[in-house]
Amino acid sequence: MNKIKNEESVGSKSADKAADKPAKTLGRKRDHTRDAKILEATIDVLAEAGFDGMTMDMVAARAKAGKATMYRRWSSKTELVRDALTWMNRNHLELDLLPDTGTLRGDLLALLKPQSIEEGERKLRVLTGLGSFFSQNPEAVNGGIFEPWAVVNRELMHRAVGRGEISTHADIEMACQVITSMASYRGLVQRKTFDKQFYTSLIDVVLLPALKNPLTSPNEME
Repeated sequence: MNKIKNEESVGSKSADKAADKPAKTLGRKRDHTRDAKILEATIDVLAEAGFDGMTMDMVAARAKAGKATMYRRWSSKTELVRDALTWMNRNHLELDLLPDTGTLRGDLLALLKPQSIEEGERKLRVLTGLGSFFSQNPEAVNGGIFEPWAVVNRELMHRAVGRGEISTHADIEMACQVITSMASYRGLVQRKTFDKQFYTSLIDVVLLPALKNPLTSPNEME
């Protein structure tokens, strides 16, 4: 009888020890700190070689990352470039903490981070060197790269409606599309940087007059 109790006691202790041990995980956890380094390396390579001249090997070498690591995160060059462009756009904007200056104009302008001439020129080289990327991925402009910016713009505009600054009939979706379309046109067609001076003109001449004094309600046009 004692023998049985002893065996039960030993078995119970073994089970307790096993429960105390952390479960083994398969494979390594993803190191998200590496993502930013790889995305920045992608932007550097795009600025130098363009989309058509860029290879995953070039990015891996610049980021000092293994190709296997890269392909586990991005299955193709197109996916990597799409995420890198989104990352570049986010870095140019203050998206994590919404500004609250008291006016829509001030809020929209506060989103743009100051950037050096070198940063502006690098971004311009990236955009003008995209080559076949947009022809292969036309949805990337509004569907991904600029969407974080559009989400914030919508929130700022809806907030302006709430405080009575702009019309309740304002076509906010159209205004957001104008901003992203002009940002794309400025870089891809005009080959100029989307700087604060240009953005200020866009806000004062186009956006605010349209939002404050819409000719018709968007619903009346359907």
